[in-house]
Amino acid sequence: MTVTDQPLDAALGDEPVVGPDQAVGSDAGTVRRVVGWRSLALGALAYLALSVVLWWQVWSSHPTTVTTCGCGDTSLFTWFLAWPAYAIRHGMDPFYSTYLFHPTGVNLLANTAEVGLGIVLAPVTWAFGPVATLNVALTLSPALSAFTTYVLVRRWVAWAPAAFAAGLLYGFSPFVLVSLTDAHLMLGMAAVPPLVVLCLDELLVRQRWRWWVTGLAFAGLALVQFSVGTELLVIIAVAAAIGVVLVVVGTAVFRPDALRARAPYAVRGAVVGGIASVVVLAWPAWFALAGPAHLSGPVWGTAKISYGGSNLRFFARPMAPSDKVSTLTHLVGGYQGTSLSGQYLGIGLLTVLVVGLVVWRRDLRLWLFAAVGVICAFLSVGLAFHGWTLWRLVVWAPMMDNIIPSRFVLVTYLCAAVILGVVVDRTRSAAARLRTDEVGRRVLGGAAGLAVAAVALVPIASYLAQDVPLTAVPVQLPEWFTTVAPDLPPHQVLLVFPFAFRQSNMTWQAVSGMPFQMVGGGGPNSLLSRAGKERAGDHDLSQISFLPGAHPFSTGEVGAVRDALDGWGVTGIVLPDPRGLPAYEQTPSVGPVVALMTAATGQAPVYQARAWVWPKLKRAPPPVTVSTAELSSCVLASPGSSVEAMRATAACVLASAPNG
Repeated sequence: MTVTDQPLDAALGDEPVVGPDQAVGSDAGTVRRVVGWRSLALGALAYLALSVVLWWQVWSSHPTTVTTCGCGDTSLFTWFLAWPAYAIRHGMDPFYSTYLFHPTGVNLLANTAEVGLGIVLAPVTWAFGPVATLNVALTLSPALSAFTTYVLVRRWVAWAPAAFAAGLLYGFSPFVLVSLTDAHLMLGMAAVPPLVVLCLDELLVRQRWRWWVTGLAFAGLALVQFSVGTELLVIIAVAAAIGVVLVVVGTAVFRPDALRARAPYAVRGAVVGGIASVVVLAWPAWFALAGPAHLSGPVWGTAKISYGGSNLRFFARPMAPSDKVSTLTHLVGGYQGTSLSGQYLGIGLLTVLVVGLVVWRRDLRLWLFAAVGVICAFLSVGLAFHGWTLWRLVVWAPMMDNIIPSRFVLVTYLCAAVILGVVVDRTRSAAARLRTDEVGRRVLGGAAGLAVAAVALVPIASYLAQDVPLTAVPVQLPEWFTTVAPDLPPHQVLLVFPFAFRQSNMTWQAVSGMPFQMVGGGGPNSLLSRAGKERAGDHDLSQISFLPGAHPFSTGEVGAVRDALDGWGVTGIVLPDPRGLPAYEQTPSVGPVVALMTAATGQAPVYQARAWVWPKLKRAPPPVTVSTAELSSCVLASPGSSVEAMRATAACVLASAPNG
């Protein structure tokens, strides 16, 4: 009999933890069940407390106005969390919106929009605003991810601290925390994968639930993960398939009798799970792939996303923080703290995993999770070597070219966490057997288990400690968005600078209460290849929003911008005064923007609430015919970004027109 075929208590050498789904008829069993629930509750509270410490700069200040950044991807995900709450309150579609990328709109299910989180946390948004919602989601993500890992590993270990250590490794792993620094909740909210493994264990090994319950559990988890992040759902499916194949093949080779005995339950449960998953995912999958504003072709417009892989040597030694990368992200919009690696395991953890695998080599669970973890580590390399890699075996499949392979590292962390939990528990049991007295067994066993956990976790904790608590900064809205925007008349469509890349304008729109629709936005919809007939104007606006210095716009480019404004149905343009704003929220070339927009609209801006505004643009006059030389002359004649200089620039452009 192999270890994995033995009853749980025989496999581990300890009394099993009695779960809430098991019938207990004795007083001792009742006590174990109460202790089990108590350990779960204490574990959950401990993870939550640690997560609050992690985000202490948020919760010790103003969680409604302070977060990782009101810019970059964080701004995009703030908007994604805000929209479902706004849509539900106003009787609109929470999955589709024209408040970004007007008039085409944005399909939230085709994006990394975490619609499920936005819906569940809508009461927080209604009460405290979208920044608070983001902070709640960021805080819950590592705690929930750790807790579900704790629940998974607890069924395989007798000692609660062993399961707790496993939860720490996975839920507070560098992968999860680095993902959350850019508010990538579709990755950082990683609570579903451990529960999928739990259901697979039930389907293939334990088989204590009713088979149809197991099947429906798979469908429920698939729907939850789809609503949080479809990319991770695909990664889970690939990793689960690898694990199932290994279990089935291994059982068929070594225990064909066990395979025959378990097959009826597993097949029935899998059929129910498959059918139920198709039913619950049919509509959301159709909406994502063929609904309004769905994305056609590769999500990011290129297959080169498969080159975004990990580097195997960084599992042992972390990639050194790049000052250049940090400086760039601090300037243009991104996490304002230290840039860390999301794939660091450390020599300590790797040593514990390898030694544990050798010492308890008869435990087939260790070999299973080691195999899946190693395979996913090699998958995470992607096509980085520009030669043959494991990723080439799967990248040909439909939609797989939209998966960033480095994100398979999350599965490697989960596998490592399971192995760590089992090894710590077995170490504790082995050490305890060296003593005969009960107190000595507890002390020696506990000390040995904690020592092994410390060897594995301390190096990772030390690496992350250089940026803990995680950096948080105030979310600053330009004055116009706090004083003027909330009182705009309905059906306003605005072009808000900066137009692209920095994405801060999405936070301004969301925090001010969605009082207007907006052209442009962030995410894959922002690719020029998706701009349609407005592509030329989109390109010019993106460049002037991102590149510093005067740009010598030609008459043709002025016309292209004007055509884009008409095509988008823009009714107003807002350019916040950059003075006093963080660098990542500033438009770098105010003078050129004023010159370009004045020429494109045929009217001078109004300086209102510290912003230059071009109002009432629908059916505005044709663009002003101004030569490239004249535009450049108007910009250079009034340097700086003062109100007087911008008024002079606008007046110069209008005066340069033939009818000026």
